[in-house]
Amino acid sequence: MSPDWFKIENIEIVDSPSIVLYLDYLKYNIKEMLSLIGGDASRLMPHVKTNKMPMVMRQLLDSGISNFKASTIAEAEMASNAGAESVLIAHQLVGPKIDRFLKLIAHFPDTQFATILDDVDTTRSLNTKALDKGLNVSVYIDINNGMNRSGIKVGAGLDKLAAFIETCDALKFNGLHVYDGHLRDNNFSIRNQKIEKGLEEVSAYFDTLREKHPDIKMICGGTPSFTSHLKQENRITSPGTCVLWDWGYGEKLTEQNFKYAALLVTRIISKPTEEIVTVDLGHKSVASENPIDKRVKFLNLDNYELLSQSEEHGVLKVADWHSLKVGSVLYGVPYHICPTINLHDEVSVIENGVKTDSWEITARKRKITF
Repeated sequence: MSPDWFKIENIEIVDSPSIVLYLDYLKYNIKEMLSLIGGDASRLMPHVKTNKMPMVMRQLLDSGISNFKASTIAEAEMASNAGAESVLIAHQLVGPKIDRFLKLIAHFPDTQFATILDDVDTTRSLNTKALDKGLNVSVYIDINNGMNRSGIKVGAGLDKLAAFIETCDALKFNGLHVYDGHLRDNNFSIRNQKIEKGLEEVSAYFDTLREKHPDIKMICGGTPSFTSHLKQENRITSPGTCVLWDWGYGEKLTEQNFKYAALLVTRIISKPTEEIVTVDLGHKSVASENPIDKRVKFLNLDNYELLSQSEEHGVLKVADWHSLKVGSVLYGVPYHICPTINLHDEVSVIENGVKTDSWEITARKRKITF
């Protein structure tokens, strides 16, 4: 790889701050994801929350991947419009979202939708409303195996929920959903041991369920645990970030060989005082949930420190202040690509070092149609 692989020949037509997407690296990452799973696309359920783009969906679908995971109704609609065969909304739907979900199911009869549940009352509400609409809904039970963000632990509560789903005429039990995003050790051996230890009880429970429901599935993890779950043929894997990749996972998941397919473009807009430059990359343009030193890494700038960010500005202390000019372009890798993508309306598509197109980030919206 050339050290300046990221430079864009017609950069003058690329606005800033913005995201640029390198098509060759996007295709590489999809191919690598399939290679790791042994080419069996049926064991992949990529999470579309990372990319949110119909044109990226087209690349995934053309590669043979047809099953996807989403977090929002809008993401599920985007995936369905693109031609997804199945979409799991990995978020327990409450309030108006249940009605929106049922409208989505009715509108896209060729897509098999599913959602997750961890609560009897929510299950009852979904079943009642689905019955009223004359719809059948596929559901997975969301398992809490240690992250403590959502799901239900193995035990009496899970037994009660599973038994209740059996009584719901409008619901079809499809299996278990287990997200272990809390396990992110840099050392893969340690991470793998924790992941497998965390699934022992869940796997045993799943095996008992399969005695009665032989066709159920267990959908596991995200990108950090992808390289663990892919080793177990009875698990469906759900990586998402690896389609575009970012600095955070590139730093942690060293056993995974993905490439930066999406970068931030920013420009120096001021040199207000000695050693200080200001860029047009504020926290409206890059995910800011992490500390200031874990937001963006510039590929064509050495010996710098990001001192602060406001809405439209980023202030950097730089060593080579005199050589930098107002208008100079910087290329940055976001630490966390998923929420960064969500801050932009479109990406510039780069092919062979040239901007050739723009792709809309359609599902950054909370609502598209439904």
